[in-house]
Amino acid sequence: MIEVQNITKRYGDFTAIDRVTFTVDKGEVLAFLGPNGAGKTTAMRILTCFMPATEGVARVAGFDCFDQPIEVKRRIGYLPEHPPLYQELTVTEYLTFVGRIKGMGAEDLRSGLDRVMERLALGDVRHRLIANLSRGYQQRVGLAQALLHDPPVLILDEPTLGLDPKQIIEIRELIKSLAGSHTVILSTHILPEATAVCQRVVIINNGRIVAVDSPEGLSARLRQSEKIRVAVKAPPADLANRFRALPGILSVFEPTESGAFLLEYELGQDRRDELARFVVDNGWGLLELKTVSMTLEDVFLRLTQHEEGLE
Repeated sequence: MIEVQNITKRYGDFTAIDRVTFTVDKGEVLAFLGPNGAGKTTAMRILTCFMPATEGVARVAGFDCFDQPIEVKRRIGYLPEHPPLYQELTVTEYLTFVGRIKGMGAEDLRSGLDRVMERLALGDVRHRLIANLSRGYQQRVGLAQALLHDPPVLILDEPTLGLDPKQIIEIRELIKSLAGSHTVILSTHILPEATAVCQRVVIINNGRIVAVDSPEGLSARLRQSEKIRVAVKAPPADLANRFRALPGILSVFEPTESGAFLLEYELGQDRRDELARFVVDNGWGLLELKTVSMTLEDVFLRLTQHEEGLE
């Protein structure tokens, strides 16, 4: 559905993105991650035909973003980081205006309005001025304009920005519900958000892609050891040293305020049964025994702090 092949964008001597290549399958939700200034917004602007690439090819639904921008725009819904809202219009007036700009007929516009009003819970504010809405409601209106014409492709830049926790959960559920029927690229700085809604992630740093994989795949490829979290009810004073003496244990991190130890051991091994018996047989009382996975945040930091990327 989306093909990006070696796109580069230069501003004079400055290269914003350099030979970026990735694809997004039909119905897939893809997270686009990177630190500030990494090139995320530049790539999105090229895909939405806001500006051309210096080199390379980008296609949406088979249409070239440079040669066929009108066809591309008909097939995408775009939510920029700061939604383009007209503060002096009501929600209905604004969405009606957007629908007409997008070439929607009267019947399609009417059904589209009803659909997005219900999906985004905008019915109670549909006749209020946008200027008088909260930041969260304004973000919902911005998402509504992207969804109004029911496009096959959605490009969302920080879609939960400014929302309260309840609204964030609702928007995440909405994005998950779009998978399959829509192809979605989601740019976010909130890493748990990417884990919650996306099947794959693209991590970009300094204008170059350093990894493309599922969150689980990235974790598995970067993990260099296994970790277990162990909490004991009545630990002896030298418990850390006793853990270190066990075979296969690489390191033991002293307990934090929670009182749990973090044990690191060789990759590919499972020491849970051995550790459980060790604690129980000594009568210390086992409170917690849990494997610790490498989070997307760990992966992100590893790949964007001058670590070697994954091809």
